[in-house]
Formats: sequence, C-alpha cells, structure tokens
Amino acid sequence: MELSEREKSLLFWASFAALAAAGVGFALRVMTLGIWETEFSIPGTEAGAVFGLSLWPIAVTMILFSLILDRVGYRLSMFIACALQLVSVVLTVIAKDLTMLKWACFFGGLGHGVIEACINPLCAAMYHTTKSKMLNILHASWPAGIVAGATAYLLFGDSFSNWNQTFLFMVVPILVYGGIFVTIKHYPVDERVAADVSNREMLKEFGGLGALLAVTFVVYELTNQILGLTDGGESWIGQNLLTFSLIIGAISGVAFGSAIGSLGKWLFFFLCLIMIPLAATELGTDAWIQGLMKPLLGAKGAGWALVASAGIMMVLRFFAGIPLKYMSPPALLLVSSIFSMLGLFVLSGATGAMIFLAFTLYAVGQTFYWPTMLGFVAERFPKGGAMTLNTVSAMGLLTIGIFGTPFLGAIKTSYDAETVVAYAETEELTQLDAYVTEADFFMVSYDSVVPSKVLEDASLSAAQKTDLQTKIADNSRNTLKVAALMPLSMAIAFLLILLWFRSRGGYKPVELLS
Repeated sequence: MELSEREKSLLFWASFAALAAAGVGFALRVMTLGIWETEFSIPGTEAGAVFGLSLWPIAVTMILFSLILDRVGYRLSMFIACALQLVSVVLTVIAKDLTMLKWACFFGGLGHGVIEACINPLCAAMYHTTKSKMLNILHASWPAGIVAGATAYLLFGDSFSNWNQTFLFMVVPILVYGGIFVTIKHYPVDERVAADVSNREMLKEFGGLGALLAVTFVVYELTNQILGLTDGGESWIGQNLLTFSLIIGAISGVAFGSAIGSLGKWLFFFLCLIMIPLAATELGTDAWIQGLMKPLLGAKGAGWALVASAGIMMVLRFFAGIPLKYMSPPALLLVSSIFSMLGLFVLSGATGAMIFLAFTLYAVGQTFYWPTMLGFVAERFPKGGAMTLNTVSAMGLLTIGIFGTPFLGAIKTSYDAETVVAYAETEELTQLDAYVTEADFFMVSYDSVVPSKVLEDASLSAAQKTDLQTKIADNSRNTLKVAALMPLSMAIAFLLILLWFRSRGGYKPVELLS
C-alpha cells in the first residue's frame, strides 16, 4: 500500500524525534561524565568505560536487528526502542550506585541501536529517489538532540537537585516518537522487498568480506568488554586480542562467503574500511578539540563550543540537498574530507580568533560525513537493504572504541612521554624517566606516561610544574596534526572512487524500482 504524503511526513519526523532523543542522551552523558568520577569515586578511564556502554551496543544491535527487521516490522521495533530508552532514563534517574548507571547506559545503547537499525532503511524506503538528501535531513536530528540536551543542561541543570534528574529532558522526544509510531498503522515496504530481491541476494551484497569485517569488529569489542569485566586482560586472548578477532573474523568470512557463494561487493567492503577514519574524524577528534577550548573558554565555554559545532552541523544538514544537486555523494564526501583536513591542520597551530575560524571549518567539513555515506550505500546497494545500510554505520561506531579514540589517545600519550623525557633531560630531573613506561597499540610499541602522576612529583617546584603542564597541554595541538591525516586518507580514497566511476561513465544510483 502506497503511503500518503501525510503518513510519510509523520513517520519521517517521528524518526527525527527518535534520533534526537538519543542525541539528547549522548549530550547529557558528555556533560555529566566528570560528575560520575566524583559521585562514584572512579578514575576518568573507568568513567569513560561506563560511557562506552552507551556506544558499542548500538553497533552490535544494528547489525543483528538488520537480520530480523523485515519480520519484526518497523512499528514493533520502534516500540521496543521506546521502551528501552524509557528504561534507561528511569535507571539513570534512580541510580544510586555504579552498577545501576552501567545498566542505564547499556539499555540506552540498545535503544539507540534499534532506532538506527529502523530509521535509516525506513527513510530510504519512503524516499528511494532522494535517499542521500533525506538521510542528511534525518540525521540533522542527532546534532539537534545534542544542541537541545547540552543547552538544557547548561541553562537549567543547576535547577535540579542532582545530575540524575537532568535525564528527564529525554522523556518528551521519547514519548513523541513512541506515540506516533504506535498510532500509525501503515508502513512502507523496503525497496529490496518490493523488488522481490531474496534474502540470499541481500546477503550476497554483504558477502564474505562484509562478514569478515563485521565479525572481527564485534568479536574484538565484545571480548574486550568481557575481559575487562572478568580481569582476563592478561590471558593469551587479552594479549593477542586483535589476532584472535582476525582469526575468528576470517573463519566466519570464509564460511559465510562459501555458504552464500559470494565474497560481496568490493566497493561496499572499501566503504566499510573508509568508515574507520571517517568515524574517528567525526567523533574521535572532538575530545581533543574540546580540551583545546577549555583553557580559552573554561568548562562551560567548551560546552557552548560543543553546542556551536552541533548547531552548524544541524543547520547545514537541512540544506544538504543544495550541494547534492550539483555533486554526487562521493564528490561531497571528498569536499568534506578536504574541509575537515584543513580545519584540523589549521587548528593545530591556531591562536586567538583563528581557533574559532579553524573550528568552524572543521565543523563544516564533518557535517555531511555520516548521512552522506549512508546515502551513498543506500543508492549503490539497494539489494542489500537494511543489512548493508546498517552495517556500514555499525562499522563506524565499533571502530570509535577500537581504533578512533584509542589511536588519538596513543598519539597524545606518546607526545606527552616525549615531552617529559626532554624536560627531564633539560632540567636534569632524571627521576621523571621512571614515570615513562612502554605500551602498545595494535602491536605497535610506544612510550606512555600519565601526566598527572608526573606533575605530582615532589621534586618539582611550582614553577617547573606550571612550565611542564603548559608544554604537555600543547601536545593536544600536535595530536590534531596527526588527526588531520585521517581526512587526508579519506580524500584520497574518495578521489579514487570518483575516478573509478568516471572510467565507467560517471556516478549513477542503482534503482530497483522505477
């Protein structure tokens, strides 16, 4: 049954409200993260791990739910998402210990995962001739939620008796989208289903290569979480987690590819790989940029900088149809990569007003990344349905915790260690060398140090502590220089893709339905 324009509009804006609710939750967790350390007497690393419980379940849920979405249906799926988010809010509001907060974050991640698994293919099904444009507008809801959540916290957070109650801000958008989805009885049929593409043909688009990546990342993330909870990090698997995950992924990829008779589409596999630097650039660099802003603006000022960045992204995504009228999705992604590369590079050496100009350039660059990549996949792999569309997004979310944030953290830590060693040599403070230890990232060794422990050394004078702290703070800038290499790699990749399409007559969406 063909949906009316009114039904399409209601479903679209209900989907918008659903992702906005997730954005509000994300913003509130970011704003209260520091409070968790004090409230529950935990170090920053553990607080970050708790925060991660709201992120990695998104990706796992997206992949798994894609397999059953056609059977479960959009209506029931979004009811499940609504219930999971409400449970998350209730558990957060009444949280008196760390265990309850962990469960709250976990349920929030599950709810967000179901939302993403549903709304992306739902949007593509309703607007199959304007997928990239409408997915960009739909994903304006994420920064809209961040703007709403962060602004509400900054303006009204002090009026609550404790931080827990601020999460009540999520209830309104949750009830809005839940009410609409329960009310509407007619839903669109997925383009793949309407074109009578079988499940086997859908899985062939994904193929053995897709299974290799998906299983490798999921196994890595889940095993890492389990080992962290069971103190099994010193086991063979813990010491060789990447190798273990690759072995399981390779076995799964070969088995899956053999079963369905397909390695998958090489371009889809390539796009999944590109999601690693894309996700790291869009989400992984924000922490370092915020750290650069804090000395200039203070904690609340840095919070408003987050609001400004999300606001730019929100507004520009509503107008994504304009650049997409003149260029293809891979061309827009190429331009975006160049913008964010320049923004990060300038930001690494900027001072004064130039910081804000470079920050704006970076924000503009990252605006179109995620939704345009989804549009690209939806346009080129409609036979893959929800599976290919959700998997490419899940790859990005999984790699944030596996590669993005840890990679930049390792770079920053190595620069800090280098600074401490050089300062110890200059000031003849050889005892500081004892704070430098060896660490590794993806089997690459590097020097590591915890700056706070060095600065607590009793042998340092007040002037030396201030001097060393300033030098260490400058390493955030050096980290951003390295971060600029990620959009550079993306620019090269999208340029190669464009040249490949040009050799084949130019970019054209694949249409299953006339």
